[in-house]
Amino acid sequence: MASRTPHTDETTRQLKDDLHQLSRTIEELVSATADDSRSNVKELRERAEKRLKDTRERIEARGERLYGEARDSLHHQADACDRYVHDNPWTSIGIGAAMGVVIGMLIGRR
Repeated sequence: MASRTPHTDETTRQLKDDLHQLSRTIEELVSATADDSRSNVKELRERAEKRLKDTRERIEARGERLYGEARDSLHHQADACDRYVHDNPWTSIGIGAAMGVVIGMLIGRR
């Protein structure tokens, strides 16, 4: 789990950079519309649309990659849990019973 933290930090940093660039382009577009220069507005609008499209594609790609990594990690953890239960059935029953007692006590206090 700790090995994924630097990767997540890098992804977060890249996302912040992309959003910062996009907001800068939109700010330029807004300031350019103040002087109402048609060619300047058209050029900035095209740049903003391109940057928005690029940012959207990168965010979608990162989301899909993070979803895949989370799914793979969950499958790995579920397989490890299944192996543990099959290798240690009585220990697993004891842990389940203990959890049931604790949850029952907590519910009974209400």
